[in-house]
Amino acid sequence: QVQLVESGGGLVQAGASLRLSCTASGRTFTNYRFGWFRQAPGKEREFVASITWSGDITSYADSVKGRFTVSRDAAKNTVFLQMHSLEPEDTAVYYCAAKEPFYSSQYTSWGQGTQVTVSS
Repeated sequence: QVQLVESGGGLVQAGASLRLSCTASGRTFTNYRFGWFRQAPGKEREFVASITWSGDITSYADSVKGRFTVSRDAAKNTVFLQMHSLEPEDTAVYYCAAKEPFYSSQYTSWGQGTQVTVSS
């Protein structure tokens, strides 16, 4: 069973940076894709970024392109989301998710989430 644990959230001012981490366990993740999602109060969960475990394919939501970077450290089984130039609109609970694209188009494993709050 895949387990995902996020960390790194916090309260920052607009313009600041944060790096979120997602440590994965329970599988060999060679064929996995990892995603970051977020959910703001009163809004639906939305896609933020994703990366293949090989690190060669990344994808970003338009709202974060140029500000956020997704990466992974295979040796540490950890996926990162580096966030720069944070805006109040980035305030949300951020979730890490994982899937094996060969078996599922949907993300099947989710972390518990980490709160990011950006003050103006």
